This record gives sequence, structure tokens and C-alpha cells, in this order.
Amino acid sequence: MKNNQLFITSLLVVSLTLFSSCKKESDSSNTFSGIKDSMKVETSNMGFENVSKDKAITFDFSPTSTTGQIIKHEYYSLSYSEKAEQAEWVAYELKKSYLKRNNFQRPYFNEDIKVKTGSADWRNYRKSGYDKGHLCPAGDMGFDISAYNDTFLTSNISPQNHDFNAGVWNRLEQKVRYWAAMYDGLYIVTGGVLSDKMGTIGDEAVIVPKYFFKIVLDNSNGEYKMIAFLVPNKSSDKPLYDFVVSVDSVEKMTGIDFFPKLEDKIENSLEKRNDYIAWLFN
Repeated sequence: MKNNQLFITSLLVVSLTLFSSCKKESDSSNTFSGIKDSMKVETSNMGFENVSKDKAITFDFSPTSTTGQIIKHEYYSLSYSEKAEQAEWVAYELKKSYLKRNNFQRPYFNEDIKVKTGSADWRNYRKSGYDKGHLCPAGDMGFDISAYNDTFLTSNISPQNHDFNAGVWNRLEQKVRYWAAMYDGLYIVTGGVLSDKMGTIGDEAVIVPKYFFKIVLDNSNGEYKMIAFLVPNKSSDKPLYDFVVSVDSVEKMTGIDFFPKLEDKIENSLEKRNDYIAWLFN
């Protein structure tokens, strides 16, 4: 009997020891899980943000304005010239994620209510012989319906020869989209040279630019490169590299400083170049 009691007592001691050991292991596991959870919380609060690619763009390199009327839309900015009844420049960022095909219904052109002096009425273009040429292309804003619709504001159009608009200018827009897919995150400035006109159209005397410019800045690899095109507002079968010029030359024609926020040394170096090759192999 005594032996039985000793056996039972020993069995109870062993059981209690095992239970205590298991509990400690469980507590230790829970404590480790708690540490891991704490680490996750601390890591998530270390100042990193997961910013949506579709967030509105903050323009780091806005050009200067000769008119004093800068308009900011969600995905592009512009400087409006009341005298010319169009933008002297339109600036925007073009990311790879923006390059999406869409089935958006093409809207009517409307006046830009943000232009205090009133943007040109689209009727100025009717029977003028000129297209309502986009400066920020609708094709660059296919990722969002509101961004797409904003490109149909009359502050974003300029009189363009139809063969120019559908031909060489369209080729240039497609080339820029190709580069956007390659380099991801280009900064683009486009406009007509308003000081050199071919005449005017409509009751509001909308200026018909003789030339259009497009300037592209890339910093995808941590090193800036820049290219500018100056294209006559007429039909042309010439290759795009024939229209490459220095940014300096466009600034002299327009009176606009396109990248005033770049460090002067970098800006001065880039704006002197007219190198198409760098965009083919880098």
C-alpha cells in the first residue's frame, strides 16, 4: 500500500513538472510572438510610407511663367497666356503605370474654370482649318477618367495643322510614351512658341504657333538627362532626331526658364546639350 502511495506521489510530481515545463514553453512562445508583433509595429512606424502611384503629382521642377497665371490640375500644371488664348506651357509627370489603354468616352471640349481670365472657347477652332491639338495628350492620362477628362479643357489645346498633329507630333508623343515605359517617371513640358506665330483664329484671336516644343527630363537612374524637340507646325516625314535642339535655344525663343529648381551647375550642363543618342542606349 505504502509502495503504491509512493508510486502515485512520484507520478503526480512528474506530471506537475511536465505541466510546468509545457506552460513555460507556451508562455515563451507567446512572448516571442508578442516580440515579433511588436517588431512589426515598430517597423511600420519608422517613417516609411506606401504612397499610391495614382496620387496627385507634386511638381518639383515647375517652369517659370511669363504671364503670372499658373493653373494646377490634379495631374498637370500650365501657365495660361490670355494674350495668346492658350497655355505657354503644360507640365506633367508621366509614369509607366499611367500607360493604360481605356474605353473612356471622348468628352466635349470645355473651358477651364480655373483660368481667371477665361480660357478660349472651343468654337474659335470651328472651320479654322486647325485641329484642337492637345498639349498634355489624352493618351498619357488613360489611367484615370478624371485625369483623361482634364485634358479636354481648352486651356490644354493649341491650334495645330492636322497633318502635323496626326503625323510627326503624334510620332513624338508615342516616342515619349515609349521612353516613359523604359525609364519610368519622366517630367514633360510642352507648348507652342507664342512669340513666333502663323496668324490667329476665331473671334478671340487664338494665336497659331509656328513651332511647338516638347522637353523631357529623366532621373530614373539617379542621373539626370534632358532632351528638347522643336517642331514646325506643319506636315513632316523627317526623323525625330532632326528636331532635337538644346533647351537653351527654346528658352531664348520663349523667355521661359524650364527647370529653375535644378541645381545651376546641373541645369546649365543639361540645357546646352542636344544629344539624341543618350536616349537610345541609356
